[in-house]
Amino acid sequence: MKKQEIKFKSKNNNYSIIIGKNTLDILPKRIKLLCPQTKKIAIILDKKIPPKFKFFLKNKLKKYNLLFISFTANEKNKSINTVNKYLKILLSKNFNRSDLVIGVGGGVTGDVCGFVASIFKRGINFINIPTTLLAQVDSSIGGKTGVNSKFGKNLIGSFYQPRLVIIDTVFINSLPKREMVCGYAEILKHSIIKDKKFFNWLEKNSESILTKKSNELIYAIKKSCEIKLLFVNKDVNEKNFRMILNFGHTFAHAIEAKNNYSKRITHGEAVLSGIILAVKLSVVQKICSLKILNQIKNIYLKNNLAYTFKEYKKQKSINGLIPYIKNDKKNNDDKINFILLKNIGKTVLPNKSKISLKNLKNLTKVISQF
Repeated sequence: MKKQEIKFKSKNNNYSIIIGKNTLDILPKRIKLLCPQTKKIAIILDKKIPPKFKFFLKNKLKKYNLLFISFTANEKNKSINTVNKYLKILLSKNFNRSDLVIGVGGGVTGDVCGFVASIFKRGINFINIPTTLLAQVDSSIGGKTGVNSKFGKNLIGSFYQPRLVIIDTVFINSLPKREMVCGYAEILKHSIIKDKKFFNWLEKNSESILTKKSNELIYAIKKSCEIKLLFVNKDVNEKNFRMILNFGHTFAHAIEAKNNYSKRITHGEAVLSGIILAVKLSVVQKICSLKILNQIKNIYLKNNLAYTFKEYKKQKSINGLIPYIKNDKKNNDDKINFILLKNIGKTVLPNKSKISLKNLKNLTKVISQF
C-alpha cells in the first residue's frame, strides 16, 4: 500500500499525518518546508528504540545542529520533574522558537515532548514520530500533551498541535504481541464509536493487524486516525463532543490507577476491559442491546483477548474501581460522566449519561451478571 497522507485543519493549525512503510525518509524535506529557520533540533528518543533509527536520523539530519536526549519512557517519568529537566537542557543550549523538538517513541514520549514543546518559550516547533501502534492510532493525533500528577493521570498538560506526524510502520516490526494489543484496543474503540463498516472489517481482519500484515495494518491505522481527527476537528480543546473518544476510558483509567500504573496491565488491556464494562453498563441502562455486547465480545474471543475483561466479571472487582473513577477528568460535577453506547457506530453524547457514585454501586451487581 502506498504512503497515505491525512490533513488536520483547524482555525489555527494545519498539519499532515503521513502513514506508511519507510515514511521516515521524507523527514528532511518536510523539516525544510515546515521549519525553514530551524538550525537546532532536539531529538528526544525512547531508550527502547533500536539504535539503527538513531543512526538513520543522525545521517539524514546532519546539516542541523543535533541534540539527542535519551528518555526512559514510563508513567513514573511522565512527570513535571522530567519536563523541567528537558526545559533546562533546551535553555542551556540556547534553543529558540524557530528551532525544533522531535519526539521519537510511544505515547508517553509523545505526551512529554509535546508538553515540553508547548511551554518552551510559549511554543517551539514540534514533530511527533510515534513508534508504537498505540501512539500511532491514538496519542499522536489531536494535540493532547501532558504529564501525570500524584493525584492522577494526565492532569497537567496542554493542547498543542505538532507541525507534522510521521507514522512509519517499520517501527512496528520490533513490537511484542502485548504492544500490538495495546494499539488494537484503540482501533477497535474507534470503530465501535463511529464506524460500523470499519467494525465489520475488523471482525474479519483483526488477526491480520495483530500479526502485523502490512496492508491491513496501514489501512487500520489510516481509518483510526481519520475517525479520531473527525472528533478532534469538531472539538479541538475537548469541551464536549471529543469526550466520546474516551469511551471505555473511565473504567480503563480507574483500572490503571488501581494497579498503580504497573506493568501488570497495559493501557490497551485496561481499555479493552473498560470497553466491555462500558457496554455492559449501556445494556444495564437499557441504552444498548445484549446482541451488541455479544457481538463485541465475539471479537475478543476470536482473537484471544477475553483475558482482559475476565478479572472484572465479579461485583467486588468492579466496586474496587469506584474510588478511582471519581477523579476522571471528564467529570465536571459530583457525578460520573460516562460515555455509553447505543449501537455499533453511535454513542450517547457526553454529559447525557451521568451516574452518581451511589447509583453506580447499585448497578455493579447487575453489570456483573452479564
